[in-house]
Amino acid sequence: MHVAVAALRARRPVILPTDTVYGLCALPFRPEPVERLYRLKGRDMSKPIALLAADLDALLLVLPELDVTLTEGLLPGPYTLVVPNPEHRFPWLNGDNPNAIGVRVPELPPEAAAVLREVGVVCATSANAAGGPSPRRVQDVPEEIRNACGAVIDAGELPGTPSTVLDLTGDEPLVLREGAARP
Repeated sequence: MHVAVAALRARRPVILPTDTVYGLCALPFRPEPVERLYRLKGRDMSKPIALLAADLDALLLVLPELDVTLTEGLLPGPYTLVVPNPEHRFPWLNGDNPNAIGVRVPELPPEAAAVLREVGVVCATSANAAGGPSPRRVQDVPEEIRNACGAVIDAGELPGTPSTVLDLTGDEPLVLREGAARP
């Protein structure tokens, strides 16, 4: 996994397993690696990409204004939470809405958790071409994406259903995408 850490620090994308699908990841602290990720996936820059952290403490280091009461009972878990972003942090991740940011704290396979413990947080989107099926195995990731990454961590077959996306920026939670959720 030190290869994945080195690749991320060299501003190269990597493929990491999550609790749901394989993710295409980059360090989120500068726009260039994130823009490379958008291009590689073929994702429209108006669509957001979430921050992914190994634990809530790591997330709070980069989003200290995060209202943790919004995350209670949901993180860690198979959810992407869209939360208020009053400081407009990470504008290159937020698509068309600088007032909100997506966050994930999944229950990671050990290999991916070790990488995130080293780098803190990454930005992550599913490791598929835009509009393509979510990859549950490394071989489901398009070859051109795999070849462009600095590292690929294979944790075997994953559940294959993307995270449930909940918008928590309004008065009531709004489901933006139904996906994996606890039974």
